[in-house]
Amino acid sequence: MKHQPQYHNPFPQLSKVAIIPFNNQSDAPTLNADEVTIAYYGQLQRIRGFEIVPVGVVIRAMEATGIRGRDATEIRKLGETLGVDVVVVGSITDFTPYYPKRMTLAINWYAVNPGFHAIPPGYGLPWGTADEEYIPESHVWEAEFALAKEQLLTQTPDPHATAPPATAPQAASDPLAEQLNDAPLPQVNGSASIGDAPADSGVPPEQPQLPAGWPDPRGFVPPPPSLQRPPLLPYDGPIISQIRSYDENDSDLTALAEAHYDFIDDARLGGWQGYLDRSEDFIRFCCYTHITEMLSLRGGAGKSKVALRWHESR
Repeated sequence: MKHQPQYHNPFPQLSKVAIIPFNNQSDAPTLNADEVTIAYYGQLQRIRGFEIVPVGVVIRAMEATGIRGRDATEIRKLGETLGVDVVVVGSITDFTPYYPKRMTLAINWYAVNPGFHAIPPGYGLPWGTADEEYIPESHVWEAEFALAKEQLLTQTPDPHATAPPATAPQAASDPLAEQLNDAPLPQVNGSASIGDAPADSGVPPEQPQLPAGWPDPRGFVPPPPSLQRPPLLPYDGPIISQIRSYDENDSDLTALAEAHYDFIDDARLGGWQGYLDRSEDFIRFCCYTHITEMLSLRGGAGKSKVALRWHESR
């Protein structure tokens, strides 16, 4: 009996996807970047909830419009031409075709709607619920690291800013910061929030003052529906950005490959070792791993499916 992981699209508003042909930025001139693009397309198409525009259609649209996808403006124009929600831009920054094979994928997802903002690792996971203890430690670390990185940006001096005057004027009030200052901070992994008073002291907990634009852990939990559409706050960056390196000598990767091989019904000889040894299969597996990790970090992993596998000797 084995458990087959299940993945789905956790973002209904981002269901139709176009993929721009990937760039080969590695030092392996023989790598066919189009082969990697097709592999990524095939693996993403298998995820429930996604509709992927064929890569050939994307190429013809780029040729007809002259759009090359060099910046966010061009990428959105291409997305509007194709009628999609998301445009994927990717690069292979490292590739070694010989044992031990190695591959690094840098993938960015751009929303065609400029009102969609970045979706950080950890968004949509069951924080603050009974299921929080089942969040993988690797996901907890990545979510906390991404949050800390964004928080520290608000505390880092701007090298291009001029020195403030001796008597700085009072900063304009920020409604979001004021709202966060008035709300209690949630507990994370059972630990008390900063500034909490002892439970039996009878003193109300002191709430820390947060700077404007401070990323808050409550951003991991999707807000309830709003009675009105939110205002448009344009955003030019990718809504999802992920860089991952895969090495055939990595024990974690080989363990994933061994488990994945049981569910692909490959009739060729060699088992999962032979599967990784074939370059085209290694590329497909790296694309699959990249996609499923990206989705599971943002609430796209469902309950695994139990599969009964009988040994050939029975």
